[in-house]
Amino acid sequence: MTDHQYDESKIKTLSSLEHIRKRPGMYIGRLGDGSHPDDGIYILLKEIVDNAVDEYIMGFGKRIDIHIGDDGVCRVRDYGRGIPLGKVVECVSVINTGAKYNTEVFQFSVGLNGVGTKAVNALSTRFVVTAFRDGRHKTAWFAHGLLQGEEEGKTNEKNGTLVEFLPDPDLFPDYRFDQQYIDQRLWRYAYLNAGLTLSLDGALYLSKHGLLDLLDHEINDEGIYPPIHFADKTLEFAFTHTDDYGESYFSFVNGTYTSEGGTHLSAFREGILKGVNEFTGKKFSGLDVRDGIVGTLAVKVQEPIFESQTKNKLGNTDIRAGIVNAVKDAVATHLYKFPEAAEIFVDKVQRNERVRRELQSVRRDAKAKAKKIAFKIPQLKDCKYHPSRGRPSKPGRENMLFITEGQSAAGSIVSARDPLTQAVFSLKGKPMNVLDQRLDVLYKNEEMYSLMQALDIEESMTNLRYDKVILATDADIDGLHIRNLLLTFFLHYFELLIKQERVYILETPIFRVRNKQKTFYCYTDQDIDEAMVALKAKGKGDRAIETTRFKGLGEISPPEFRQFIGPDMRLKQVRIDSLSEVGKVLRFYMGKNTPERKQYIMDHLIVRPV
Repeated sequence: MTDHQYDESKIKTLSSLEHIRKRPGMYIGRLGDGSHPDDGIYILLKEIVDNAVDEYIMGFGKRIDIHIGDDGVCRVRDYGRGIPLGKVVECVSVINTGAKYNTEVFQFSVGLNGVGTKAVNALSTRFVVTAFRDGRHKTAWFAHGLLQGEEEGKTNEKNGTLVEFLPDPDLFPDYRFDQQYIDQRLWRYAYLNAGLTLSLDGALYLSKHGLLDLLDHEINDEGIYPPIHFADKTLEFAFTHTDDYGESYFSFVNGTYTSEGGTHLSAFREGILKGVNEFTGKKFSGLDVRDGIVGTLAVKVQEPIFESQTKNKLGNTDIRAGIVNAVKDAVATHLYKFPEAAEIFVDKVQRNERVRRELQSVRRDAKAKAKKIAFKIPQLKDCKYHPSRGRPSKPGRENMLFITEGQSAAGSIVSARDPLTQAVFSLKGKPMNVLDQRLDVLYKNEEMYSLMQALDIEESMTNLRYDKVILATDADIDGLHIRNLLLTFFLHYFELLIKQERVYILETPIFRVRNKQKTFYCYTDQDIDEAMVALKAKGKGDRAIETTRFKGLGEISPPEFRQFIGPDMRLKQVRIDSLSEVGKVLRFYMGKNTPERKQYIMDHLIVRPV
């Protein structure tokens, strides 16, 4: 049977701007409301600032002025060369137009695909660009990417470009810029471009020592030797060791933070190993050399190949050998030049090696014990689907592990879950406080070992079996304590899990307020007040309203619980703002300073009227 409705009229060709508005995720990654640092409004701002920074990189303009209004309007003014006046409209509205295809003009630009500014234009209700060049200016106005008008004339303004845009509220509903996320982005621009001044509504962001300043900010003098630093035209790095477990890196390509690393980062890690082995004449393992490292890395690549439009991971393979050799030579040379630092470095590597060997027997015993108990992890109710090794699942197809306390809570989640994508790990009681504990404790504690095995992160984070690790504890003091103990466990032993933003906290309602017609689930006191008002308006006064407090997750019936772990579940992502703060926070809340902590609680106690 032929479908006569499928003909030429059904084939639709979108203009480039229409395509951006129809499929914004292809260009900016995600939309969002500003509550996550990767939400679209920050990408829009980044694309415009990137262009201004590119001017500085090419040697034009040492200052960028940024303004974000209360109404959401963003304004970016650079003092570079300014867009050539005859190409102002095309450069901000016609896809694949721009000087960044010409390597003579822009050697190390981030936005090589010619889409960034056009995407901002298409996704804004209002977009105004003004170019200032040699005493003249040209201004063009757009709405949703469509030209509304333009003018040209004389000016006394310094050369450069001014862009003003208002993100479209239809695409970014109820959006709000978070000052903390903007601060982080602007400081990264400053660290990567020493000498560039960025101004945000009067606040200045300026770094004199580049990546060394970034490293110092992240470790806060916790390095065990002065950082090894190297910089040339296309490569800069700085790193040192701390006494923490694991390795942490902040890697960048042409000024863009590559949160998932890529070929430049793997080459950097290999170069460190080869440099140490060349200096010592030994064959240390990569794990022993790099455990405890915190490093920063920035590379400049003429034609970067990213694995997505949002540029989280670099794919260029041709740069690998050059980076490995440059890092190897720089590390070996530094160790020869600074024997005191070299002695501390090599001592750290040898300590790592001793600890690893001591752990081998402990690990063997733990694995043998686990096999005797059962072939499967007893506390784990697994799901069917898992991500491919080292590759998170596509959005909408993620699997997840709920870590919960006690059998009743686990029972509710197990009964309500989707067994294809939702797994449950139930704790028997409060987990151990592992702060300042050695790694062998992890293997001697049955529950912590089982959790590590369930996640499969003993050898590498690339083996992680779940896209999301969700802490599902009761909304009371004991639940909060268990949550803190779990976060301490991850931060102490598997910090990368949180750095990669895989850990979440499940928000569940504390109260249920209902009458015979309608039910409200309340997460805050304000929710309760609003529910009472709504039910009183529709019901027969207070007597018809029933209020129930859920003391624990186990008190929520499985049919009710299903909606709280369904597509609209409320999750809070656990993120690290600064590595240097992690140790301080953990020691204060989980350390042996009970009197100080008790006094803090008393000073901040809130007494609510009954």
